[in-house]
Amino acid sequence: MDFSVLVPVYKKEKPQNLYIALQSIINQSLKPSEILIVKDGLLTPELDQVIAKLENEHKEIVKVLAFAKNRGLGLALKDGILECRYEFIARMDSDDISYPDRFRKQLDYLKNNPEMALVGSWISEFSKSPAEPDTLTKLPVTHEEIVQYAKRRNPLRHQTVVFRKSAVLASGNYRTFLWFEDYDLWIRIIKSGYKVANIPEVLVNVRADVNMFARRGGFAYWQQDMKFQCYLYKIDYISFWIFLSNCIIRTAMRILPNGVRTYCYRAFLRKRI
Repeated sequence: MDFSVLVPVYKKEKPQNLYIALQSIINQSLKPSEILIVKDGLLTPELDQVIAKLENEHKEIVKVLAFAKNRGLGLALKDGILECRYEFIARMDSDDISYPDRFRKQLDYLKNNPEMALVGSWISEFSKSPAEPDTLTKLPVTHEEIVQYAKRRNPLRHQTVVFRKSAVLASGNYRTFLWFEDYDLWIRIIKSGYKVANIPEVLVNVRADVNMFARRGGFAYWQQDMKFQCYLYKIDYISFWIFLSNCIIRTAMRILPNGVRTYCYRAFLRKRI
């Protein structure tokens, strides 16, 4: 089955992390037909070297879409989707690690469930070594569970999804919605009448150091969070009471000191391994 893998890269990524992420794509049991790397602005020479090495070794499948200026994840992915050659597109972040059978299992799922537009998976998270994950995140599995869960929290992990290009385009494609680009797209896919699911298995190992949780706090993140909650209420995805409780809970999480917020995420929203 032909499919693309879409990988956005930003200049602040570490070259070693990018190398490991790309190798996890190359070493899949089901090889991609296309790896599209989107350079979201100018990269460092070290990052360019990692990408050039992959191009030289896998000329037949590697394609690079480069932009001179950083425009943000939403626009990078929007153009990336349009550039991908195949109907099935797997998302991959530039610092995470896909398990060897990830693509085979997700593509088999979509092939055997033609009513599904998108499938994600559970994830493990590591703070030091990929070989020693710290936590496991389990997400709702069925479409009906995801629809309800999405009223409170993001029901799919962005770096785990494989979707049908036609469904993404019919739902409006990615757009600029800082820090909520993926969540925004999932809601629009669901509102467009498509079905989504998660495979109840860990297929991606995610880098989750303290900086990941630090990015989920502060005034700017709170503003975007409230903007997204207003959007969900405006399109009638959530009731007023869910909107109100979401705003209260999320405001509390955003203003917590980073150490306390990190503890809350790891203690209450993840399962220790």
